[in-house]
Amino acid sequence: MFRMRRRPLLGGLLVGGAAYSMGKHGAQAKAQEQSQNEQIAQLQQEQAAQTAPPPPPAPAAPAATDADPMAKLNQLAQLRRQGMLTDEEFTAAKAKIIGI
Repeated sequence: MFRMRRRPLLGGLLVGGAAYSMGKHGAQAKAQEQSQNEQIAQLQQEQAAQTAPPPPPAPAAPAATDADPMAKLNQLAQLRRQGMLTDEEFTAAKAKIIGI
């Protein structure tokens, strides 16, 4: 009689222990998957922030027109001061603007 009681009890313990183990493993796997999903989302946000489109280019300065020779001369003088034009180039361009 005693033996018959132990076997059903032992079987119940085995089934219960296996169920507990499987449940614990499933919970750990779910927690790990959630953690990985959070890390992926964070990395995607960082990449999106790094690959933001560049700011639009600044509008170009209005070009000097033929009606305003003083603006052209000032622009040439500024280029000469910056070293982008030699004295000879400046004199030739100035003569062309003035009409000499």
